[in-house]
Formats: sequence, C-alpha cells, structure tokens
Amino acid sequence: MNVNKDKNALLQSYQKNDLAIGTLGSHSALNIFKGAKEEGFRTVCICKKENAIIYKKFPLVDEMIIVDDFSELLSESLQEKLQSLNVILIPHGSFTAYLSTEELVNNLYVPMFGNCKLLHWEASREKQAEWLRQAGLLLPKTFKKPDEIDRLVIVKLPGAKGGRGYFLANSPSSFRKKFKEMVTRGLLSMDDIDRVHLQEYALGVNVYPHYFSSIIKDDVEFLGVDRRYESAVDSIGKIPASEQLEIEINPTYTVVGNIPLVLRESLLPELIRMGEKVHKKAKDLAPPGIIGPFCLETVITGDLKIYTFEISARIVAGTNIGIGTSPYAYLRYGENMYMGRRIALEIKEAKIKDKLKMILA
Repeated sequence: MNVNKDKNALLQSYQKNDLAIGTLGSHSALNIFKGAKEEGFRTVCICKKENAIIYKKFPLVDEMIIVDDFSELLSESLQEKLQSLNVILIPHGSFTAYLSTEELVNNLYVPMFGNCKLLHWEASREKQAEWLRQAGLLLPKTFKKPDEIDRLVIVKLPGAKGGRGYFLANSPSSFRKKFKEMVTRGLLSMDDIDRVHLQEYALGVNVYPHYFSSIIKDDVEFLGVDRRYESAVDSIGKIPASEQLEIEINPTYTVVGNIPLVLRESLLPELIRMGEKVHKKAKDLAPPGIIGPFCLETVITGDLKIYTFEISARIVAGTNIGIGTSPYAYLRYGENMYMGRRIALEIKEAKIKDKLKMILA
C-alpha cells in the first residue's frame, strides 16, 4: 500500500466505525487522548523515545509509534501507517514548532482536524494582527524596528516557542544590550534580530480565554480561562529589589505551566463577544473559519481594557488546566467536559451526521 494523497478518496475509504484519534506526543497530547478515550475512540501517539514514559504512566494510548524526530510525520511510511489505522490528527503547538505551515499544508496527507487555511494567518504575527484588527479587537502598538522603540516593549520570536528568548526593552540602546545578552546566553542567535516582533508591553493581568468553534452546532463556545506561569519573570519577586538592581537581572518568559483562572462575571460578555468577532472575521479570511479550539492571548489592564496580542487557532496547552474541572465547561455541559473531550465529541457528532469532511483539513 502506498500513501493515499487524495484526501477525499482517503476519507471515503476510512472505516468510520473504527476511527482513531492521533497526535504528536507533546504539548496537550494527554488532554487530547483522554478526551478521545472518553468518547470511545482508539488513540495513536507519534512519540520520541525519551518521552514515551509519559504515555506509559498515563495509559491512554492504544498504539505508540516511536520516532527520532517529529519531522518524520511527513514521511510516506509513517503517513501510510497512520492512514491504515484510520487516524484523524489533532494539531497542537508542537506541529507548528517542529514543522512549517507549508509542509503541513502541502506534504501531510493524513486527515487533520481543523482549517489548515488558517495556519498561514496564525504563523505570521503581521497577519495575526491584521486578522484581530479587522475583527475590531484592541491591540497593543507594534514597532517595525528597534530604533523606533519609545516605550516599554516586549520582544518576541515568531512561532510557538513557549516564551523562550522573550525580553523587555524600553529604548533602542536597551534593546541592543539585552539582545546581545540573550545571544550570549544561547537563547537567541544573531540571525533572530531581523525576525523579532516588537510589541508595546500593556501592563495588566495576562488572561488566556479558551474557545471552541463548532461547525456542527454553528456556535462559538467559551470553555475556560488560564494564565501562564513564566519561569524567571514570575519568580523574580522573591529577590529583593536592591539585589535585582545590583545583578542586573534580564528575566526570561519561558512558560513552565498554567494556572486556572475564574474571571469576574462582568468581564465575560466582552470576552465572549471577542471570540465571536474573531471567528466571524475568520469566515471571511479563510472559509469556513475556525474549526475547533482557539485561544486569544490578552492583557486586562487596571481600567479593565482588554488588549489582544495573539491568537492560536488550535488547542493550547493552557486548556490542560480544565481536564475534568473547568468551571465554564461545567456550566455549559455539566461534569467532565474539557477541550480534549470537546474535540472528540465534535468528531463523533460529525461522523454520526456524515459531516466529517466539513471538519477535516
């Protein structure tokens, strides 16, 4: 058997009563696999050998495929195996971290949950900003080059890097000094200077609302909220200010975990409207719009303005805080609903209603 490159024909050949949900063993895989099992699907994990222990300790995987590198997902032999197992892939942050959007769109022939046309919009910070602005959301100011910096900015790299290499700067000279330090520490390379994204630092609480866009129900659901725990920047308060000044700390923003958040109820209407606006604009930019999970990365300031600085049109790691416990998912669905299970439920309902083609890339 050779890899089938005709996705429509492949989907027709799939055994609909024996579908499997698969993903890369990373990021939010446990979330995805648990939800799949609870909705009656088999599970397939493409995993690096050193990470296999996770999926042995949490027995949610029916078939584990060991690879040396996640780029092997694009190999014909692995794709052929996944097709033979009737796999539907669920993308998460590691897909775009280890594979380019062009590779995912042009060289992956295994059905994937979601709208791959939005990958190009998510991968470019400029296109993201255009999408969010057209949706009517409030965005921080951005700067095209370091010499334009005239206020506190956060310096970011493109892609799903988990905050690694991010830093703050408030002037061109501050940028150059801190960039050089990051290079010395091995967190950035000199080539990154033309790739960094310079964004005004909005002072407030970082809030990450999780949404699910259902094609089957024609609705955008609000399922959870988290905030991130970022390595050095969140622990710097343990060091006295005098010591911070003396040693000139340049903290990093590497995400090490996520914290559940319940918002004051008066903030919910605007956040719900924001999710619906973003999805409505996505229908214009890349029909049929967002399919499945997405997350807005926001800052809520002291005067309760909500600035949006990024969007992820896929499951985010912050949804892991909701496995079995999200209050917003509970309010809508009752016990034990969370993003991984919500994905599996959408696939299950699409299968029953013979609408799988509508939700797969």
